[in-house]
Amino acid sequence: MDYVSALLPPVVMAIFFTALVVTIVKSQGGPNKGKEDAAVDSALARAEAAQQKPAAS
Repeated sequence: MDYVSALLPPVVMAIFFTALVVTIVKSQGGPNKGKEDAAVDSALARAEAAQQKPAAS
């Protein structure tokens, strides 16, 4: 019975991790992909502008 209690946490974590990866993969794309891409692009542009602004002054 000790082997069951020793194996249970890793098995539960593996199942949870697999479910997490499947959820992430399934949520990629779809109708909101363009909106998500635009949000990331604007955030990156703001970050790059903030980094370049002090160097120019």
